[in-house]
Amino acid sequence: QVRFVESGGGLVQPGDSLRLSCVASGGTFSHYAMGWFRRAPGKEREFVGAISFTGGSTSYANSVKGRFTISRDNAKNSVYLQMDNLKPEDTADYYCATSNSWSPFEVDVWGQGTQVTVSS
Repeated sequence: QVRFVESGGGLVQPGDSLRLSCVASGGTFSHYAMGWFRRAPGKEREFVGAISFTGGSTSYANSVKGRFTISRDNAKNSVYLQMDNLKPEDTADYYCATSNSWSPFEVDVWGQGTQVTVSS
């Protein structure tokens, strides 16, 4: 079964940028659509964005559209979340996830999460 190692989280100030990485092992990475989700303290986990198998299509939550960018490198079994102009409300644990389908995106495997804190 595919597994993930996520990295790149940390403490930043409003307006700063972070790049999260999610590296897969096991499975065939290009067979999965990949997504990013987040869970803020005291809230339900929510969809952030997703990228299709080859990277040709992306989808974003309205709350991050125009600030966050998802990309993937199938040769490196990796998916990335570039987060720009971060806001305090972006504070959350961020998770990558696989889906065997692009639409609908139905999570099959979750990563372990990486924490992002945006605070002045």
